[in-house]
Amino acid sequence: MKRRNFIYKSGQAGIALGILGMMACKEKAKEENMDADTAAPEVKAEPFFKFSLAQWSIHRMIQEEGLDPYEFAAKAKSWGFSGLEYVSQLYDDELKPASFSPEAMQAFIDKSNEEARKYGLQNLLIMIDDQGDLALSDEGERIAAVENHYKWVDAAQAMGCHSIRVNLSGSSDPEQWVPNSVDGLRRLATYASGKGINVLVENHGGLSSNAGLLAKVMEEVGMENCGTLPDFGNFCIHSVQMPDGDDKCEESYDRYKGVTELMPYAKAVSAKSNVFDASGNEAVIDYVKMLQIVKDAGYTGFIGVEYEGDDLSEEAGIAATRDLLIKAGKQVS
Repeated sequence: MKRRNFIYKSGQAGIALGILGMMACKEKAKEENMDADTAAPEVKAEPFFKFSLAQWSIHRMIQEEGLDPYEFAAKAKSWGFSGLEYVSQLYDDELKPASFSPEAMQAFIDKSNEEARKYGLQNLLIMIDDQGDLALSDEGERIAAVENHYKWVDAAQAMGCHSIRVNLSGSSDPEQWVPNSVDGLRRLATYASGKGINVLVENHGGLSSNAGLLAKVMEEVGMENCGTLPDFGNFCIHSVQMPDGDDKCEESYDRYKGVTELMPYAKAVSAKSNVFDASGNEAVIDYVKMLQIVKDAGYTGFIGVEYEGDDLSEEAGIAATRDLLIKAGKQVS
């Protein structure tokens, strides 16, 4: 933009100089405004994924502080999440005394659906615990464990979820664990396929945290509705309990290699967090590196926030994890 010269010629030099000074100020202000208007605004691009909340992030609120587990949707909505990942054991106080009867399961389904609808949230999956070991070497016990998961497949279908998450506990011998896992998953995935539900395995301790072995299991199962739920943090294969009661990991799997190996089969992803540094980064897990792995795999679904730390309250830890995902998501290429 060219400058204009509005100096009005006059015999009164003082007036001319005054006008000149006033116009110079106006022109400078115009240029500054122009620069401000044309400067590139801060890019606030949407992340390549969507946000869900793992109910385990509020397990202390529920188990220790008395929060009703059916307030899960209300809490998730208030914290800015759009997807819900339920945890079966957080409803044990209600379901176990009723022996998981059809009536009790239906009440769980109805209440959960009502709350999700009320807050406009999407039911995504149910994380199943304490329902039997799917990789047991005893075939009869393994089949019983598989069938014990059927009611949760039915619940997931009735709630509009896409998956259940299971654990591959059982044999600690890799030579037995792999075929046992393949058999257990095939049986359960066969039942789930008729319900339109995926069966997902999380790296969740033991041999399931050996991502190479878990990927081998996925290949051998070879079913479209059987996949993984890679967790950023669960890569301890073997731990021992210390005198103070804490667990010490003695054998772990490289977390970045592990997530890379599990992503080809992933139908959900879990962003685990425990401790944050002064800059708001997870102290152990490089979230930018993790999200780059996830994005490079072509994944664009939900990433579930799962805070497990002790230093922050659960609400603060959830917010810190969510905010870190937003920040790190802007840094991936």
